This record gives sequence, structure tokens and C-alpha cells, in this order.
Amino acid sequence: LNSDNKVFIDQFTFGNKVDSPDATSLPVKLAVALLKDRNGQIRLDIPVTGSLDDPKFSVFSIVLQVIGNLITKAVTSPFALLGAAFGGGEGMQYVEFEPGLATISADGQKKIDALVAALSERPSLKLEISGYVSPEADREGLKQYFLQRKVKAQKLNDLVKKGSPAVPVDDIVVAPEEYEKYLTLAYRAEPFPKPRNFIGMVKSLPVPEMEKLMLTHIDAGDEELRQLAARRANAVKAALLQSGKIDAERLFIVAPKGLTPEKKDKVADSRVEFKIT
Repeated sequence: LNSDNKVFIDQFTFGNKVDSPDATSLPVKLAVALLKDRNGQIRLDIPVTGSLDDPKFSVFSIVLQVIGNLITKAVTSPFALLGAAFGGGEGMQYVEFEPGLATISADGQKKIDALVAALSERPSLKLEISGYVSPEADREGLKQYFLQRKVKAQKLNDLVKKGSPAVPVDDIVVAPEEYEKYLTLAYRAEPFPKPRNFIGMVKSLPVPEMEKLMLTHIDAGDEELRQLAARRANAVKAALLQSGKIDAERLFIVAPKGLTPEKKDKVADSRVEFKIT
């Protein structure tokens, strides 16, 4: 026997819990939530192969085994299951970030779009969101980010003085030909001691030297790293909600026990991770 079977289950629900020695220990409610679409329907492809001459051959036991394997996969690798159905693969479980930043990249947005599609079609699922950092990479990245904010703030001051409306500092763009001007203003505004000439005036320095001195005096400690992790989680949650297809009640930001996530090959520590519940 070599057959492919399409199993269709409509409006599957659970009855009252009963004690039974034959009851499965698998978390079937989570598995059903992963498999049931927004219309309350489950569609399964179940292949059955075996020899009818084998006295131990049983179609029913094979079907149960396939369903059990499917439930196990749904629980142990839910994102692989969702990724196979909606695109994104196992990589749907996380969104990576550039060091020091909480801006979602184009690749990250693709994962979020796939996750939105999956959650929209699986309305019983909820999502936990946790932000993480790479202490070394993000510490240096944050220093660069804070430096650029100081430079942008100087241009914003100029624009406001000329009558332009105030906008968020991160929205300001400093052109390459403007950079030295506004970096110099930012450098001179810093309170740390600066090299001076023989008459006591602050020396004019090349761009790399001003940047180096400013970076040396910019603090990016554990608290700043925690704030970065939180901003990343909030940015992802906002991107998921922006679709309008997911209720806020299904999304939960969960503070992780540590700043650094579990190591994964070829995956940056600077990331947000998801957990299906």
C-alpha cells in the first residue's frame, strides 16, 4: 500500500478534561492552535505506506503515528511549521538588528510580514517578544549612534533657528558636505576637557580626532544596553500592529532573564526573539 491521504477536520474543539492512562502527554491544544486556520479548519496530508501481508501492518496505527509526529513538530518547532506554510522558514523566530540600532531592516520586515500572515490565519496563537543585545558589538554601536545624534542635534538647532519646525533628531539627515561643520559644533559643545592652543583656545582638530575624543567620553553601559533591547522589542511589536491584522492583546513583550540570548550559529546576538503560546 502506498497512498496519500487528505484529512479535513472542521471546527475541532476539546471537551472536558478526563483522567485516562491512555491520554497523550503532548500539548495538543497548542498544536491544534498552530494547525487550525481562521475558519476553524485543519487540513492534513498523511501518507500511508506498508505491506498488507505484514500481520503488524495497521493503517490506523500509522495515521496515529503521523499525527503524533506532526503534533510533536508543531510544539518543538512551531516556526518551522509556520514558515513552511507562510514563508520565512525557521528564521521567522527572530529579527536581527545592526549594532546599536533598533531600526528594522528590509530582511527583518520580510520576516515580520510573514509572521503577520501566519498569525492572521492562526487567530488562537499568541506571541511573546523579547529583545536582546550583543554586549560588545552593541556597546560600540550605541556609542556611534549617540555620536551621530549629537551631530544631528546641531543641525536641528540650525534648522529651528531658521524657522523650520522641530522634528525628531533621528529624522534629521546630515549631508557629507555638512558633516564636519556640525561635528565641530557638537565637539565644542561637549563638556569634557579639550586640547587647547598656546593662547588657551580650543584647538581645531581633524574629523577622526574629534570623533575619537567624543566616542571616548560617550557612556554606553548596561542600562543603555537594556534600553536598546527594550526599544528593539517595542519596534517589532509596533511593526506587527501596524498591519492592522493582529490585536494588541495577542502580543506580549517579555523581559528576558539576561541581555544576551542563547547562541545560535550564523545568527547575531543583536536580535528580537519570538515565542508562540
